[in-house]
Amino acid sequence: MATIELIYDPDCPNTESARGVLRQACAQVGIVAEWREWDRSDAASPVHAQKYGSPTILVDGVDVAGSDTASDVKACRVYRTADGRLGGVPDVADVVRLVAGSQDTESGADA
Repeated sequence: MATIELIYDPDCPNTESARGVLRQACAQVGIVAEWREWDRSDAASPVHAQKYGSPTILVDGVDVAGSDTASDVKACRVYRTADGRLGGVPDVADVVRLVAGSQDTESGADA
């Protein structure tokens, strides 16, 4: 099963929308919608979670938006949508692609 993480700031206006993206993606892949949430401002959160903007979705440690950079800057994330616009959450399709790929790898299928 894929390890899914949602990294957020408590005052981020896009956190609930990111949860909705996760619910939709899990439903499309056909898995139970389960993920770990990390509050970036909580000292108990792992170091990697404190280095991403809000909201960030990681699947098996990979940023669904394809970003390989993390920073210590407290900032909102901006994502380019499939139609080229900017939005506050990643596209469901990007999450589905990584989660489904993780499922394929676990089942032994070619990804």
